[in-house]
Amino acid sequence: MRLNPRTLLRGMPFRARLAAAFSALFLLAGAALLAFVVLLARHGTAQQVKGIEITRGVAQSSGESATGEARPTDPHGTRPSRVTAADDIAMIRQIDRTVRAVQDTALRQMVRWSAVGLLFMALLAGLLGWWLAGRALRPVAAMTEATRRISEQNLHQRLALTGPDDELHRLADTFDTMLDRLEKSFESQRRFVANASHELRTPLAAQRAGLEVGLADPLPDGLVQVREDLLETNREAERLITALLLLARSDRGLEETGTVDLSATARLVAAELAPQAEEERVEVAVTADRPLTVFGDPVLLRHLLTNLIRNAVQYNHPGGRVRVRLEDRTLTVTNTGPTVPADRVPDLFEPFRRLAQDRVGTTGHGLGLSIVRSIAEAHGTRATAEPGRQGGLTVSVCFP
Repeated sequence: MRLNPRTLLRGMPFRARLAAAFSALFLLAGAALLAFVVLLARHGTAQQVKGIEITRGVAQSSGESATGEARPTDPHGTRPSRVTAADDIAMIRQIDRTVRAVQDTALRQMVRWSAVGLLFMALLAGLLGWWLAGRALRPVAAMTEATRRISEQNLHQRLALTGPDDELHRLADTFDTMLDRLEKSFESQRRFVANASHELRTPLAAQRAGLEVGLADPLPDGLVQVREDLLETNREAERLITALLLLARSDRGLEETGTVDLSATARLVAAELAPQAEEERVEVAVTADRPLTVFGDPVLLRHLLTNLIRNAVQYNHPGGRVRVRLEDRTLTVTNTGPTVPADRVPDLFEPFRRLAQDRVGTTGHGLGLSIVRSIAEAHGTRATAEPGRQGGLTVSVCFP
C-alpha cells in the first residue's frame, strides 16, 4: 500500500507538524546556503588557479658568457639536454591536475562534513521547534482542558485566559462571551419549564377536584364514562407535568447527594411496579451479585430506575420479560418487545420521541429515556442503548 505524504502529514499532531516544519525549513535553508558556498568556492578557486603565472628560472655561471645559458654538468662532464617548451607545458598540466585534485578533495570534504553538520543542526532545530511549539501551544492546552470541564451543568465556568492581548486571548474572550449567551439561554429554558410546570399543576389539581365533586355518584349511565375519561386525561396531564419537572430538575444537576444502594432501590422499584407488570403480563426480575452503592442524588437515582423499568414493562408484549442486572458498576435493563431499528435508538433519548410516532401516541409521553439520560449525565456518566437480537432494548448505565 502506497502512503500519501499529505495524508501522513495530516494525521500528525499539530505540535509534531510544527516541529517538522521547523526542521524542514532549517534543512532547506542550510542546503541552499551550502550549495551557494560550494559554487562560490569552486568558482573562486578556479579564478585563482588561472591567475597563477608559472615561470622558468634562469641562472648564470662564471663559466658562461653573459648571453649564454648556464647548463649544469653531470659528474662525467656531459651536459643534459636543454629544457624545451613541451616540457614546460607538461609541467603546467601536472601542476593544474594537482591543484584540481586538491580542490576537489577539499570541496568533497567540506560538502561531506557540512552535510553531517547540517543534518545534526536540523535535528536540533526539530527538537527546539518541538519545545517552542509546546510553549506556544500551552495556552491552547489550558483552554482545551477548561473546555472539557465545562458542560451543561457548569456553564458558569469561564476560560479567563490571562496574558497579552493577542490572537489566543481574543479567542478565549470570544469563547467566554459565547458561554455567557449559552448560560443565559439554558437558565431561561430551565426557568420556563420549571415555572410553567408549577403553574400548570395547580389548575389541573383544581380541575380534578371539580370533576370528582361535580360528577360524583350517582350519575346517569352516559356520564360515568365521560367522568372516567376526563379523570384519566387529567391524570395523564399531571404525569406529563411531573415528568417535565423531573427533567428540569435533573438538568440543573445534583442538589442533594449521598450514598445510594442501587440494588435495594431496584428491588423496591420493581415491587412498586409489580401491579403494572402483572396487568401487562410481563415478568420482572432483579439480579445483583453484591450490593451496588453509588454516590449521588437518591431521589433522582430512584426516578432513573423507575423510568427504566416502567419503560421496559410498558413497551413490551404479553408474556414478555424484563431483566434488571447490577454487575460491577453497571446497571443493565433488558426487555423483550417489538424490534427496534438500530438507527432509531439515538432518537429514543430525545424528549417526546417514540418508536412508533412522535408527539402522538396512545401510551407514554416520550420522556422516560430523556429523563434517564439527563439523570445519568448529572451523575457524571451516560446511558447507552442497543436493540436486542429478538426484539426489545438493552439500556446500560455505567457509574463511575
